[in-house]
Amino acid sequence: MLIPSAFAQAPAAGAGDAGLMSFLPIVLMFVLLYFLMIRPQMKRAKEHKTMVEALQKGDEVITGGGVLGRITKVSEAYVSLEIAPNTEVSVQKAAVQTLLPKGTLKSIQ
Repeated sequence: MLIPSAFAQAPAAGAGDAGLMSFLPIVLMFVLLYFLMIRPQMKRAKEHKTMVEALQKGDEVITGGGVLGRITKVSEAYVSLEIAPNTEVSVQKAAVQTLLPKGTLKSIQ
């Protein structure tokens, strides 16, 4: 006979633990991903939402497009910004990116 007989071997003593240990690196990667990426993003989104909800007339803001202005009207979904004397534009509330300290626009001009 050219092929020798194969003998069955008993399974290794800790085979059940090896299956669990193979998933440990994957679980650790997901935990690391959560703490380094997902959690900070959720925190920033929550802070932005509270800032947008607190907008009021007279606040000075920067939009996502880089437009600086003073809020003249606030509605449910939109705010009107005075970007120059007698020049107003309407933008979505979500487009407001940063709330500036009072007097910032005067110091820039």
